[in-house]
Amino acid sequence: MSSAGASRLRYAMKTLNAQWETAKEGWSDQVRRDFEQRQIAPLEIQTETTIRAMDQLGEILARMKRECGDAASLD
Repeated sequence: MSSAGASRLRYAMKTLNAQWETAKEGWSDQVRRDFEQRQIAPLEIQTETTIRAMDQLGEILARMKRECGDAASLD
């Protein structure tokens, strides 16, 4: 289950990567490489980790709603 927030985050990262690729075309010095290593690469990892956690949380919340809904119908 993918939440709307996770979808927006995926889209934002995709947009950032596209813009970054454009920026890299005209910027090829050591500062760019350092920026990519220190800023872009860790952000990609953190974003993917966050998206996975959001997806897992969405699954847990959906299960809780199902289980609580089933229990409520027994009363």
